[in-house]
Amino acid sequence: MKYIKRTDKFLLILSIVLFIIGLVMVFSSSNVTAYMRFKASPYYYFIHQAVFLGVGLILFLIMINLSSRTVGKISHVLMYAMIIVLGVLLVFGKSKNDAVSWINLGKISLQPSEFAKVITIFYLAYYYDKNKNNLNNMWTLLKPLVPCFIILLLIMLQPDLGTSIIYAVIVGTIFFAQPMPKLTKFKLVTLLLCLLLVVGLVEISGNGKILGKRQTERFNIKNPCDRLLTDGNQVCNGYIAMNNGGLWGKGLGNSTQKYLYLPEPYTDFIFCILVEELGAVFGLVVLLLYVLLIYRILRIGNNVGTNIAKSICYGVFVYLVLHISVNLLGIMGLIPLTGVPLPFISYGGSFTVCLIAALTEVQRVYAEKKLKSEKE
Repeated sequence: MKYIKRTDKFLLILSIVLFIIGLVMVFSSSNVTAYMRFKASPYYYFIHQAVFLGVGLILFLIMINLSSRTVGKISHVLMYAMIIVLGVLLVFGKSKNDAVSWINLGKISLQPSEFAKVITIFYLAYYYDKNKNNLNNMWTLLKPLVPCFIILLLIMLQPDLGTSIIYAVIVGTIFFAQPMPKLTKFKLVTLLLCLLLVVGLVEISGNGKILGKRQTERFNIKNPCDRLLTDGNQVCNGYIAMNNGGLWGKGLGNSTQKYLYLPEPYTDFIFCILVEELGAVFGLVVLLLYVLLIYRILRIGNNVGTNIAKSICYGVFVYLVLHISVNLLGIMGLIPLTGVPLPFISYGGSFTVCLIAALTEVQRVYAEKKLKSEKE
């Protein structure tokens, strides 16, 4: 209980408010699809999301009482377990939406790559804290990137472009945030940029040989409403939903685009339904809550003393920023759609549980810092 009492109350309240908004919107955006498309109860997705939040609450109560270093040690084992799971998934998994990303467990599906993101944050944070006095050694610095690269490759082979990019940026952010020599950092950044340039040139010259046809087609983001009956369907109907909402919305539950115009309005495009029903003003309120939350996590990261705490906070900060920006830019047609969920709001068990785990570790490092300050 001593750590629960010392959690950051502002961050906790913001998280709870966003999760409540998300739960309400999952019900409002999914009830029509559940009933009309799948012949299920209108409460089907709402109940499932509530269960996911309940599981997340149990996980919070467990993790908040484990030290950040204990979680780091556990993540070391989970990291290699994740490589095995992703490898087995590629061999025995079944394709869904042209990607082998899900493990089906009856009525529940798990997405291992979502767990990989959070596990990797804890793993890298623990490793670099443990070896903080030996980061002048190049092998010590690069060693933890080997399992990260294997996981990245396995995710790319699914193929899941959006998750691959987010995972790579999370790893890169934590890596370059470490106190390594400036010359070493300059050499590594230069090498990375050269590799990206080579990959880009190969992709252009090979006409989509690396990404594949499906991923290449997603880069066609111009005028989605001209392709309403083909690959522009979702983005165009998302535009219509947000336009229908205006400033103040049509009222909670009164969306028209959720009537099967958007295939899965409770996942990637849930923000469009939120704006349609509650208006652009409320949409801006949600964005403000996001800004406050990620700013708070960044501030905690800047104020905690240990290297592991900073790495965890910076990793979770980037994790959230990427998910929010990639989702919103995708539904607005500014970047290709990647199937990335919107934090707190979108339906999804794997992401919800992982998000709660990530936020719990931020709370834990804050509580550890506060308890240490009280003793001093």
